[in-house]
Amino acid sequence: MSKRLKELLHSLSVSNPGGIRRARNRLLLIATGILFLVYFASSARLSDLQQVENSGLLHVLTVDGPTTFYEDGRGKNGFEYLLTKAFAESLGVKLVVHSKPSLRAMLLSVGGPDGNFAAANITVTESRSQSLHFTEPYMQVTQHLVYRRGSSRPRSLADLDGDLLVAADSSHSERLTYWAEQFPDLQWREDNTEMSELLRMVQDKEIDYTVVDSLAYLVSRHIYPQVRRAIDISEPQPLAWAFPGHGDGTLREAANQFLRDFKASGKLAQLKNELLAQADNFSVAGSQRFGELVDKRLPKYEPLFKEIAPLFDLDWHLLAAVAYQESHWNARAKSPTGVRGLMMLTLSTAREMNIKNRLDPKQSLTGGAAYLTKLRSRLPQRIAEPDRTLLALAAYNVGFGHLEDARILTQREGQDPDKWEDVRQHLPKLGNKQYYKTLKYGFARGKEPVIYVDNIQYYQRYLELHELSQQREPQAVEQGQPNSEWDAAATPSSL
Repeated sequence: MSKRLKELLHSLSVSNPGGIRRARNRLLLIATGILFLVYFASSARLSDLQQVENSGLLHVLTVDGPTTFYEDGRGKNGFEYLLTKAFAESLGVKLVVHSKPSLRAMLLSVGGPDGNFAAANITVTESRSQSLHFTEPYMQVTQHLVYRRGSSRPRSLADLDGDLLVAADSSHSERLTYWAEQFPDLQWREDNTEMSELLRMVQDKEIDYTVVDSLAYLVSRHIYPQVRRAIDISEPQPLAWAFPGHGDGTLREAANQFLRDFKASGKLAQLKNELLAQADNFSVAGSQRFGELVDKRLPKYEPLFKEIAPLFDLDWHLLAAVAYQESHWNARAKSPTGVRGLMMLTLSTAREMNIKNRLDPKQSLTGGAAYLTKLRSRLPQRIAEPDRTLLALAAYNVGFGHLEDARILTQREGQDPDKWEDVRQHLPKLGNKQYYKTLKYGFARGKEPVIYVDNIQYYQRYLELHELSQQREPQAVEQGQPNSEWDAAATPSSL
């Protein structure tokens, strides 16, 4: 500042102290404005892609659901989460997920502060393309009209006789609007409900029909076995990521290149197959495969089960059952989320349990048994067995926080949160927005831990009978007695 300006300001401060303060405030405002303009101009010169790379963060919008994004005992999961995470890694940045309460809220937020783009099994439609820019398709789905088994199967939309509910602002609603011209009597309701929840409502007879994408149906059919596909109401439709209508398109082009490379490498098909395989792990217990692997794989690991289980006050049949449910006794098993080994430990759980190599069978079993024991110890001491172990098994699958949410729901309904038979009734509600929005840990695939625990109990009982059968066989042969009753008892179909 020049000597003359200092003298002028000094004289003003003496003669008019309020004036100098106002002058200083104006100078500060002007300086702040100049700095903002410089920053804005500098940012404006950066492309959309450069801004993401410079920030180190890729923000994606989605809605919670089994094929989009959820969190369980294995950490963050969901097809869209895994796909966008791979995209973020290809850019060398960190993925930040922003889950919105509805499809409409998500699409309206595209390009805003919460999200660079949206990824939630979004069907590309003509109306959406008017305001959004889409990537190249990465998958195709067909719209299924579904109904509940036991009721009359509709052969066309003209056969509908009941309540048809679909997701609001969805491609399903658009498609029904198209068909309404051909079927003037066609009527339906709309609600901000996710597809998995709509399937549950059909299963529980709350509605008669709904429309879901083929991917959602395939992934959830093991949870809702009474829901059946009636007819398709669309040809195969493309799924893509949605970007804002404004912007320079550089980030979208980077996404296109990633999707092309990911598809060409076979990783996209692998990811989809693994998504469906995870659902198959919860199919009806007692499959022929289990019986085969009892003979082929169990002998290899049985000594380890018997060695490690007593160290944690566990029955070895239970530990073996958990390991089968987790990995089918495959020591090198790996999921899309990175959980690995016989007990499918996450990296964080392995570190917590001081496990160095998750692919080592002994270390994996030790870590899994230790973690299950830790979950069991976190439950209130008043909970007795077998409920204590059954609740811990559910937490192993869905996460301890979600289990606590289910126990809170159980208590709200006047039932016993310390009894597995009561808690299992309320776990599926964690997939229902009406309930999970009131809870701390949010959405979860709450039906799966119920199936998970049922399967493990089944496998444990099978292994116990199988062991008895083996013990009796030498005695039966020695005494010349038939062993058919034990053979029958140890077959999956008999349990």
